[in-house]
Amino acid sequence: MRPIIFRRGCSRYQPDAVRKKINGVARCSCTSTHASPDKAWSAWMSSTVNDLNDRKLLRSLHTLTPVPGSANHVLCGATSSCLTVFAANDYLGLSSHPEVRAAASAAAAEYGSGPRSSALVCGHTEFHQQLAAALARLKGTESALLFPTGFAANLAVLGTLAVGPSCAIFSDELNHASIVDGARLAARGADATLQIYRHNDLDHLQTLLARSAAPRKLIISDSLFSMDGDLADCRGLAALRDQFGALLCLDEAHATLVFGEFGGGVAEAQGVADKVDVHVGTLSKAFGSHGGFVACSKQLERLLLSKGRAGIYSTALPVPAVAAAAAALRLATPKLRSSLWESIRYFTSAIGASGHPSAIVPILMHSEAAALEASHILRCQGFLVPAIRPPTVPRGTSRLRVALSAAHEPHELDGLIQVLKPAAMF
Repeated sequence: MRPIIFRRGCSRYQPDAVRKKINGVARCSCTSTHASPDKAWSAWMSSTVNDLNDRKLLRSLHTLTPVPGSANHVLCGATSSCLTVFAANDYLGLSSHPEVRAAASAAAAEYGSGPRSSALVCGHTEFHQQLAAALARLKGTESALLFPTGFAANLAVLGTLAVGPSCAIFSDELNHASIVDGARLAARGADATLQIYRHNDLDHLQTLLARSAAPRKLIISDSLFSMDGDLADCRGLAALRDQFGALLCLDEAHATLVFGEFGGGVAEAQGVADKVDVHVGTLSKAFGSHGGFVACSKQLERLLLSKGRAGIYSTALPVPAVAAAAAALRLATPKLRSSLWESIRYFTSAIGASGHPSAIVPILMHSEAAALEASHILRCQGFLVPAIRPPTVPRGTSRLRVALSAAHEPHELDGLIQVLKPAAMF
């Protein structure tokens, strides 16, 4: 017997209700009135969109077509013009590496996406386990746990650790949005105390730590800040961790595989990786794949599995993404890192920013309109460099964000430099 499906709101649930068949399924033929969206909501949405547009803050998607086999070229628009990408976080160019693509392709052909459930149900495969073990070795920790995104990893860490008034969170003011949101949720929903210290101001952080009576102190910071491209003083953070008996969490999303002799990140490069209690990372940047992870003690891993809601209630990473990340980890050699650093030194020297510490190079435009116009000029010249505006960056600091990759050829760097210089964009 075919099921009878009634429209929501229909009052005729009797078996003899008048019905008609649509695509072979019996449906109720009575009419039901659905209220249109409330006028207050419609007015609010319209007003908000108009306000964002007036302030040059309204965002939109640009549909791009990746160029096969290329990490840093896309086709754009009806004319399919080719753009060189100076916007992606694929710092080592591994997303298009033949071995990374082959690993993802082979896994997809053999297993599809793998078991589609949370890791705790049946989504944690041997692929996931092997990658987690390799990440733990990279970070020098007992364990590592995979998450669907780096955002989810930070939410899980803060949601697990920052519980109750006995915990105080100390967060850099320019930390990533995932840390900001996780800390706010912990403060509002779990009664933790939230203290924001001025960007990279360890004297301010020390003052806040000294004033806090909370027995459990959690210091959390990006190691490489994604919009300014500057580094945290990990040595200083580690010293404050020791002084105040705090837990230190570093988000090395933009630094893993890029910094350090073995690619462990900024903490490794600064010689304090063993002082970091919680290493958060992503598989979607230098790994060229997708996902996030937390490298930590075995005890914290058990807590995250039991209390980290952002992981517990999310579907596990698809097997092809895991296989791709594992291949990228094997391919992230010191030679490849050296190639990236050569490009960083060459580009930053050419634009008068010698000594800039990372592959993220901001070019301040200040106003939203100026940033949008500069990005448009570059696009017309064949370069994809996004305009970064509030709320991603503070008001008055809108910018172009140039992201360099080991995949960029010297002539591509020269081409961007030649466009930037006459336009006085730096």
